[in-house]
Amino acid sequence: MIKKKLSEIAAMVSGEINEKYEDVVVQGVTTDSRNASLNNLFVPLKDVRNGHEFVEDAFQNGVAASFWENGYPNPPQNRPLIFVEDALEALQILAEKYLETMSAVVIAITGSNGKTSTKDMTAAVLSQTFSVHKTVGNFNNHIGLPLTILSAPHDIEVLILEMGMSAKGEISFLSNLAKPHIAIITNIGESHMLNLGSREGIADAKCEIIEGLNDEGVLFYNGDEILLQDRLSSLARKQSFGFDDSNDFYPIQVTTSLEKTTFTIFNQEFVLPIPGEHNVVNAIAAIAIGCEFNMSWQEIAEGINNVELTGMRLEVVEGAAGEKLVNDSYNASPTSMRAAVQFIHDLQGYDRKIVVLGDMLELGDKEVYFHREIGELLKPLEIVYVFAYGPLAENIAKAASANFEAGRVFHFTDKTQLIEAVKKIRKPGDVILVKASRGMGLEKVVHDLEKD
Repeated sequence: MIKKKLSEIAAMVSGEINEKYEDVVVQGVTTDSRNASLNNLFVPLKDVRNGHEFVEDAFQNGVAASFWENGYPNPPQNRPLIFVEDALEALQILAEKYLETMSAVVIAITGSNGKTSTKDMTAAVLSQTFSVHKTVGNFNNHIGLPLTILSAPHDIEVLILEMGMSAKGEISFLSNLAKPHIAIITNIGESHMLNLGSREGIADAKCEIIEGLNDEGVLFYNGDEILLQDRLSSLARKQSFGFDDSNDFYPIQVTTSLEKTTFTIFNQEFVLPIPGEHNVVNAIAAIAIGCEFNMSWQEIAEGINNVELTGMRLEVVEGAAGEKLVNDSYNASPTSMRAAVQFIHDLQGYDRKIVVLGDMLELGDKEVYFHREIGELLKPLEIVYVFAYGPLAENIAKAASANFEAGRVFHFTDKTQLIEAVKKIRKPGDVILVKASRGMGLEKVVHDLEKD
């Protein structure tokens, strides 16, 4: 992580300090006074509450110094402060300047779905040979990405940065800050259609990742997506991945189970310890990056074989009644929901398969259509019970009811009632898929089914 004197940091962000604090050393950066570590630099952001109100708390918790915006009243006396015009902008500039002092290869990843899984898989592959630092959790926006950069060891060899967005221009900003050597676009889905209006608008926003791409940089993209093909046709250095054999990297002989997914590419077999055929595309992106780094097939395969994904993404756990719970409750969009439904349909070896599906959020004026579409996809010969949760998911239940017998499709707006209903029908040997947008909090369903 960044470790510098206050005089150096002030120079990097064009801030001002009292000369008696010039030699104070800060190590690491935080925006949360509650989680401040010893010798951190505190950045008082103006979010839900003004961070300046917590500067003194941050010092009490051990920070070495803090930004303070010019013009904000009553700066604490006898504290090492760096006076700046805007604390957020200073954080972003500091990250950009720190990155310029590093020799790391920067990999930027965006996409409507799969970017976190692709990040985890790429890190697993490259870690076989290189020292790697990656985005943790959802630190992928205009605040989280700078914090990720500033938390990286100065001598790290590879820095993997996830880039999220909800509006046009956000990926452009992040890409120009990070100036990646390699960029990845996993896919174009329907997330954030509320703000961007259409899949075409989403594709335009995701393609902003190439705006900051290094002059010698290369883009890896999902070649199955026609919206990307059209927009990237003039880009000089690019490689495609996907299921279609027209791509530069594509799989054959894909088989999946609840424990693993096996596939072959270029006559090399890979065993991904994660269920779901859709995860193969994310793995192929990571394999392609390994090839770009001239890694051996053995090294790449070892990385793929040892992937551990961020939690609540097709995470398989044991329920208290002996059922298998597939926790995919971290997020949901029509694309990822369709993939999860296809996965549960294709899953073999289980007599009873149950789905618990919640609202998909931020879909704009087509939200009813997308939820009904998921309900229509559910096959009564494969799924024994459908549980829908949330006001939008009622459309899943209504559409599914047209194909399912009475008493097999249920809709709930109360989570406790939903959990009790699932508990009443579950049996040992069942497999239960739980999926919804993060805001629906369906991980509680999994946790309650685990414990009793």
